[in-house]
Amino acid sequence: MQFQQLQYFVAVAEARHFTRAADLVHVAQPSLSQQIKALERELGADLFLRARGNITLTAAGEALLPLARRILADAETARHEVQELVQLRAGRVRLGATPSVCTGLLPDVLRAFHDRYPGVRLLIEEGGSHDLVRELARGALDLALVVLPLPSPSPALTTVELLREDLVVVSSPEAPRPGAGRRAVRVAELEGERLVMFRHGYDLRELTVAACRAEGFEPDFAVEGGEMDAVLGFVRAGLGVAVVPRMVAARSGRGLRVTPLAPPGLHRTIALAHRSDVAPPRAARELQRMLLER
Repeated sequence: MQFQQLQYFVAVAEARHFTRAADLVHVAQPSLSQQIKALERELGADLFLRARGNITLTAAGEALLPLARRILADAETARHEVQELVQLRAGRVRLGATPSVCTGLLPDVLRAFHDRYPGVRLLIEEGGSHDLVRELARGALDLALVVLPLPSPSPALTTVELLREDLVVVSSPEAPRPGAGRRAVRVAELEGERLVMFRHGYDLRELTVAACRAEGFEPDFAVEGGEMDAVLGFVRAGLGVAVVPRMVAARSGRGLRVTPLAPPGLHRTIALAHRSDVAPPRAARELQRMLLER
């Protein structure tokens, strides 16, 4: 049983005339008649009673008609759904990102994407790079914004470097400026400062602690264990200073003093990652393009 045969059958059943039905489906009448006969042979039953100027459905035709209409309707729905996805009128993007990237980079890009494709759902998962790599590997995410280098060993991922971002020191305006009041502070001058520190597994925690140890001292934590919003809130309250990305400091600068790190400073590299063995969906590829062109 062919899809086209069902189309022709429904056309004849509704028009009750072979020639008019052929016109409706844009096919020559002999071709339509041949396909109807082929369908009847396959089913082993006549579908129409053919009398001069009078076409009626047989019992078999009456039984087939609602089923054929349902099949044709389901096919049209499937065609419509696929076209919606292809043309980005629907669909979803599952994007993972570290909390600092969600705060600093994503809001403007996601707003632009949503304005262009309002029918596409955006599902955002925050987490550390280690967690996001694991979610990518098991197929729970389409894309992820991660901090390089990736944990090793890591699954087969394709990564594209997105940006290299400076880190800065944030403090409460009421507290003394770190680095003896100079416009820039060296990492070594964080010795003796009380640090507000992120939770374990946070990329910024590992980077900051490693930089302090490279200068020969262990950082002193006033409070530790928070996510980005909590850390910034603790700094505003005067509990200590924190090392954060420049974009985060720029977006969250109210109530914070921002001090650059003196050269060579501290930096981090953000990359866009996806699985190497599976191409991201169409909507995810469009978001990927917008992130790379931002």
